[in-house]
Amino acid sequence: MSGRPLTRWRECRPELYPPRGLALWRRAAAVLLGLGLFLWGLDALEVTPGRLIDGIGQLGHVFMLMMPPAVTEHVWDYVRAIGETLAMAFLGTLVASLLAVPLALMGARNIMPFGPVRLLVRRSSDVVRGIDSLVWAIFFVSVVGLGPFAGILAIAMNDTGVLTKLYAEAIENTDREQVKGVRATGAGRMQTIGFGVLPQVMPVLLGNSLYFLESNLRSATILGVVGAGGIGFFLMDRLMISAWREVSLIVIMVLVTVACIDALSRVLRGRLIGPVGR
Repeated sequence: MSGRPLTRWRECRPELYPPRGLALWRRAAAVLLGLGLFLWGLDALEVTPGRLIDGIGQLGHVFMLMMPPAVTEHVWDYVRAIGETLAMAFLGTLVASLLAVPLALMGARNIMPFGPVRLLVRRSSDVVRGIDSLVWAIFFVSVVGLGPFAGILAIAMNDTGVLTKLYAEAIENTDREQVKGVRATGAGRMQTIGFGVLPQVMPVLLGNSLYFLESNLRSATILGVVGAGGIGFFLMDRLMISAWREVSLIVIMVLVTVACIDALSRVLRGRLIGPVGR
């Protein structure tokens, strides 16, 4: 009799007990497989302690060359490029957020009853977000030419796929009782969505969009390297001629801008969504 409660407890909370028998061998095999793949990857990539030590030394040498940052006559060009990068991130995020809302509604099970439509939206978003924004930037640079417009399209394309998935999952997790209450008042389908679904998910939608705005500022910096405009163009240009002190200035300007956007995003979250924990 004394063994039954322990057995029942073990069945209810198996995570509290170490694996036994076949489960133990499976975990051991998974650990060994992961370790083997890790060591094989180090060997295939020719990662050796000597190369790591040399790389750290070279990194320290480059860091010394970057100090102190050089304030040159190009600083106002860098400021304008930072503004261009901000505009790229904002417009790309805005377009992606606006496109993702109707797509998410068509991809949510509790909104769209037709399975083929949901499947098409979900798989299309998988394909779009499966391609990195840098690849999209290269594609759009060849289509629309050099400049920030290509960067905006690249950010919007990649983020639309990601936000569609996030928004659709948020919509599927809405409280059905609230939706039923709105429907019980005689509201139509669009009114039910507008007053029963969207108010519940709006904090999640706004939070995700603000986060992507912060992330896209960093992405827009990289997109400039391939000709999509912004501060990334100047960063690549200074790197090509080894103007390390100007590179340091550009990096510091980008970091300050990202910190300011992060602080502004926190304030906006507090105003639109509610207090944000530290």
